[in-house]
Amino acid sequence: MQSNDRRPPRVPRSALADTLLERLPEAYAAAADPVRARAMTAYMKDVAPFLGIPTPLRRELSRTVTKDTPKPSEADCAALALRCWLLPEREYQYFAVDYLRRHVARCSSGFLPVVRHLIVTVPWWDTVDLLAAHTVGPLVAADPELAAAMDEWIEDENLWLARTALLHQLRFKSATDTGRLFGYCRGRADHPDFFVRKAIGWALREYAKTDPEAVRAFVEAERGSLAPLSVHEALRNVAQAPASS
Repeated sequence: MQSNDRRPPRVPRSALADTLLERLPEAYAAAADPVRARAMTAYMKDVAPFLGIPTPLRRELSRTVTKDTPKPSEADCAALALRCWLLPEREYQYFAVDYLRRHVARCSSGFLPVVRHLIVTVPWWDTVDLLAAHTVGPLVAADPELAAAMDEWIEDENLWLARTALLHQLRFKSATDTGRLFGYCRGRADHPDFFVRKAIGWALREYAKTDPEAVRAFVEAERGSLAPLSVHEALRNVAQAPASS
């Protein structure tokens, strides 16, 4: 598949995914809390039902599920993630996101269509943001040719792909492609959706930890086009320049 292919990816055969998905529902179901599940579902705006497992316990259970299993191949990662996305409760998708974060180095640029499918399927910030920073970002860092896919995603009508393009460099620090960062922020400055405007500010705020002067200069130059939310987020931790005497 091409890196920006929109076809639903095929679920590969994977004995490792079979093993994990035999263990996972049993481990999670035993810890389900219906009362907490209702609160979690409401907090996440009913994007998906929840089992009601708090994050620390969920991660502890996940470690028992993956204990004594081999390191995955790219096909194993794809099979596990795609099959978790077919399960209704959100905790299974969190398991997949955590698994990909841990094993993304074992995946090639050919994995990007799988991640794209995860981003646009049952999308919400809770999975999208982690996939952007901890799966898409490392894939692009390992194969800079994938930046061309980010150039397409930033223009996509799907707001979650645009948000991912904005956030994929969150952990790049001094390796950030500032031309793309600032170009993406400038190009989507007038986006009507809260999640894109917020992502613009977040991406700039994170890069400001590396180069606050560059972010301040960009925001001042683009203040007329950036949404107030984006400006506020971008400059939250940037000291104001001293007033001219």
